[in-house]
Amino acid sequence: MMKNAELRSSKATDVDEARAEGSSPWWLRTTWWLRLEGAALACLAVGIFELTDTSWWLFAALILAPDMMMIGYLRGPRIGAATYNIAHTYAVPVGVAASGLALDATLPVAIAAIWIAHIGIDRMFGYGLKHPEGFRHTHLR
Repeated sequence: MMKNAELRSSKATDVDEARAEGSSPWWLRTTWWLRLEGAALACLAVGIFELTDTSWWLFAALILAPDMMMIGYLRGPRIGAATYNIAHTYAVPVGVAASGLALDATLPVAIAAIWIAHIGIDRMFGYGLKHPEGFRHTHLR
């Protein structure tokens, strides 16, 4: 019978071998799970937006709005990463949605749903939060 330490060691070896080969199984790829999570949140956000009974023109007009924060890159990669990440973290739109719910106001909830959908779609396609080294350095790559 294998002891716990030996069992853990053999599991770690399997994982290390899969990573070393560069072809680890899908269930070991953290980025796969983060992309799936993004897709799930984007779908949920679109469903919530539908429930607000707000015009889909607003959705079309605002879906790319968070990307305007890339303007920070004109001041350099550190400022750019900071401004981009503020607009691409779920915490801010969740706060907007919570304030809309607390005030019984539909528009903030609709805007937050659009914002969350944008972030989810970005994550689904592999665009993650930015590192200060440059635009292409993200938490998903």
